[in-house]
Amino acid sequence: MTRLSVNINKIATLRNSRGGSVPSVVEAAINCQKFGAEGITVHPRPDERHIRRQDVYDIKPHIYTELNIEGYPSEDFLKLVIDVKADQATLVPDKPGQLTSDHGWNTIENEAFLVDVIKELKKNGIRTSIFVDPDLKMVEGAKRVGTDRIELYTEPYASLYMKDAEKAVAPFVEAAKLAHNLGLGINAGHDLNLKNLKYLVDMIPYIDEVSIGHALVADALYLGLHNTIKEYLECLKP
Repeated sequence: MTRLSVNINKIATLRNSRGGSVPSVVEAAINCQKFGAEGITVHPRPDERHIRRQDVYDIKPHIYTELNIEGYPSEDFLKLVIDVKADQATLVPDKPGQLTSDHGWNTIENEAFLVDVIKELKKNGIRTSIFVDPDLKMVEGAKRVGTDRIELYTEPYASLYMKDAEKAVAPFVEAAKLAHNLGLGINAGHDLNLKNLKYLVDMIPYIDEVSIGHALVADALYLGLHNTIKEYLECLKP
């Protein structure tokens, strides 16, 4: 079954808006796991506008599922990931001030760079995943750079889903099929929610993991965190 990794960045955004330590990102990580999440995702950015570097060090001792750290593979990022011995590093091609991830890697133009980064992570026993668009050439390029998994950037799917679900999912099915045939693991994330998640995993049954943050935290405001995680896990059942 596809695993659910909860991105807790939005918990940190709420905390930072007021200062202090409420709500606690450590407590959020503990509770997400207790309520059934099979992983915790964080995306520390250089400006620390949500998850901070220190948060990652604070959270790690409490992770008994998996810790997935997303980010642009700068020297500082790689040091952090290796220091805390993350289970997975998800590499994104974000610029320093970017609001949110909005595209995948050009795995052809960045091949040499990604090869070096992935070798360093693998040397330290860290599984790698790289953000890609549902472009077959980019998926083939992902295989060449040596990554363990790809993460399909699903915002285009989410945007079109309510208008034409079949059309929305089609390129993702093809990209995932190719990745699967190439022996790559498949993750997915960005703008997935309770409305569009089940259809995606039904159409692509070999997705290893989905990483969901914004929608899940927003749903938790109305449903509560425990009930929300339960609802997302229901969507992932075959």
